[in-house]
Amino acid sequence: MSFSELQLALPEIFIATMACVVLVADLFVSEQRRGLTHSLAVLALAFAGIITLRMMMPAGESLTAFSETFIRDRFGDVLKLFSYIILIAVFVYAKHFLRAAGLFKGEFYSLSLFALLGVMIMVSAASMLTLYLGLELLALSSYALVALNRDSALGSEAAMKFFILGSLASGILLYGMSLIYGATGTLELSAVSAALKGAATDNLMLAFGLAFLVVGIAFKLGAVPFHMWLPDVYQGAPVAVTLLISSLPKLGYLALAIRLLEDGMSGLHTDWQAMLVVLAALSMILGNVVAIAQSNIKRMLAYSTISHVGFILMGVLAASAAGYAAAMFYTIVYAMMSAGAFAVVILLSSNGIEAENIDDFKGLAKRSPWYALMMLMIMFSLAGIPVFVGFFAKWQVIAAAVEAGFTGLAILAVVTAVIGAFYYLRIVKLMYFDDPERTEPVTAPVDFRAVLSLNGLAMLGLGLFSGGLISLCISAFS
Repeated sequence: MSFSELQLALPEIFIATMACVVLVADLFVSEQRRGLTHSLAVLALAFAGIITLRMMMPAGESLTAFSETFIRDRFGDVLKLFSYIILIAVFVYAKHFLRAAGLFKGEFYSLSLFALLGVMIMVSAASMLTLYLGLELLALSSYALVALNRDSALGSEAAMKFFILGSLASGILLYGMSLIYGATGTLELSAVSAALKGAATDNLMLAFGLAFLVVGIAFKLGAVPFHMWLPDVYQGAPVAVTLLISSLPKLGYLALAIRLLEDGMSGLHTDWQAMLVVLAALSMILGNVVAIAQSNIKRMLAYSTISHVGFILMGVLAASAAGYAAAMFYTIVYAMMSAGAFAVVILLSSNGIEAENIDDFKGLAKRSPWYALMMLMIMFSLAGIPVFVGFFAKWQVIAAAVEAGFTGLAILAVVTAVIGAFYYLRIVKLMYFDDPERTEPVTAPVDFRAVLSLNGLAMLGLGLFSGGLISLCISAFS
């Protein structure tokens, strides 16, 4: 292990160190000064962003380290930068709710930083072993975060479901990796790809290995029919934790899919394309249809997530640079939209009691016109209304699918997007056309208001000027 190799992994080393520092420092901070832990965690993310920017890899170039198990490339660097931005927003949003609910603890910040570290390891993995290491670090942190409220029976139940089904998914993925290792003799993704070029197409071990890998990825993403854990976990977890697990891990799971399927299994792309077509179609249909019947906002957004996973998979299954860039653009945009939507749920919660019902949004425009406007922009973006960034995200993945020859799936995506617009616009209708059930003013700290306003306005701004972000995603695969 050389100094140059350690330098390549400097952002990961820094985040791992700061996660430990935050955990230890919190022991010496009184309950009244817990804001220092929050500030330290946010500063850690800001410095990590500076380090990553200064070491940003040029487009088309990459470097490997640690016996070809770690890779630094533009794809990984861009995902890391947006991971920091999203987690900073999560920390700002979560602080407001955690204080009110009596859950303002240092463990939330240290576990979140460890989850971020897991995402960072996944996006820079050049080996199946490294991928699995990052995946498990993210998963174990997420299980603990879901059970953050020890007094909540619903939260404990959700954490157990998450742990059992998540462990099952990890086991399936690991078994798939072992089969691929048995067939190729290596865990290095580039070496696996090279070995597959000369492998027999009817190799039974490879076929089973690929099937297990795709099932594992689908479980982690929450694609149908492996979505059963997602609505219960979203509903049972404290809303601050739901905010986290609905946004940050999606970037890691996208990297998991692209690293495994493109970097490692590209020689079998026709096989995994056929599997992803089914997963994407089922996710878009079931996610959008079932979301209409939900009265709980967290469950509605959970099924919404499932439908958006279908769009992300549609970009991946295109198996082209344009498709991967579209999937990356969609995932980044979706993480921002999801964070903003759950932030408004936190805003409407009071005294630690979550605003879980859709009816809690009634009359928000009369109570707070500005925040109703921010939620409107987020809902319009999620629905894919033109001008907003969500429309361009959908456009990119549909265009990539058509270019790859999946016209039927693209048509299905358009139809399901129209169906999905119903439950997003229902929220807008409740905010602007119904009378409020509560009359107290909507209040939040200055930092919360500033970040939420920026989040909402970004849905319009990134839509009007989406070229820069799209170009950045394209450069990651040039």
